[in-house]
Amino acid sequence: MTSLVFSTSSYDYLADRVCAASGWPRGEVERRRFPDGERYQRVVTDVADRDVVVIAGTVDEDATLELYDLASTIVQLGAGRLSLVIPFYGYSTMERAVRPGEAVVAKTRACLLSSIPAASRGNQVFLLDLHVSSIAHYFEGPIRPVHVYGKSIVMAAARRLGGDDFVLACTDAGRAKWVESLANDLGVPAAFVYKRRLSGSETEVTGVSAQVAGKRVVIYDDMIRTGGSLMSAARAYRDAGASAIDAIATHGLFPGASVAALEATGLFGRLVVTDSHPRAVARASAFVEVEPIAPLLVEHLDRNR
Repeated sequence: MTSLVFSTSSYDYLADRVCAASGWPRGEVERRRFPDGERYQRVVTDVADRDVVVIAGTVDEDATLELYDLASTIVQLGAGRLSLVIPFYGYSTMERAVRPGEAVVAKTRACLLSSIPAASRGNQVFLLDLHVSSIAHYFEGPIRPVHVYGKSIVMAAARRLGGDDFVLACTDAGRAKWVESLANDLGVPAAFVYKRRLSGSETEVTGVSAQVAGKRVVIYDDMIRTGGSLMSAARAYRDAGASAIDAIATHGLFPGASVAALEATGLFGRLVVTDSHPRAVARASAFVEVEPIAPLLVEHLDRNR
């Protein structure tokens, strides 16, 4: 029996793409809002004893609760297996406590999603390129986390941008090990910038780890929010003599006017992100290229049926 695909409202576009890539049917959800803002959801398609995929993201708190309500209802209606696909798992800012008493929101939200009732053949959650891989271990109980790596998408984009002779770079030493692994697979050198923290909110770039003079540089980071760290690193590579700079990220969050700010610097030829976040899809342009993740998701869902 084929899987039945549902989604929350912000990920309807990705559910359509997964169905197109897999041939799986789309489940129907009736949605509306009451006058006071309360959400109404009704699962129209029969899910009894079906393998059900729910594509949703924690792009904000409202979306997280929409996911929780939809997935819980689907299990209560008798789904045989529940596969949550969370292309972008938020809360990476608070993935650990730095000061006593801080709420580790990445963990509390994982505990919330772990409390979704268990389907008869089990629950699993697919998470794409987590900012910190240990977040997968925050899920508890019978739900099984599967960390999906977008390495194949990143490598193809890097090769397309850089050609045969480029330097794969990162924004800071914290991502150096991952970027070094990608660079080794691509057969190119890796680079990162050294930073010194000036205050709680300010850092200063003090050096570049590799020779980039006269080279094309492709910067990879798992996530672009406002792009502050990316711009700082790009200036360091430009000052070190890079001939051209492009950037790749799995998740493009792009709040406010961040894309315009990145483009206005003149530092970058192109940005490449995936369609893991709805704002990335909305910001697609000649400057921001958006790569599809549906084939990768279908591959992992098929493998874990």
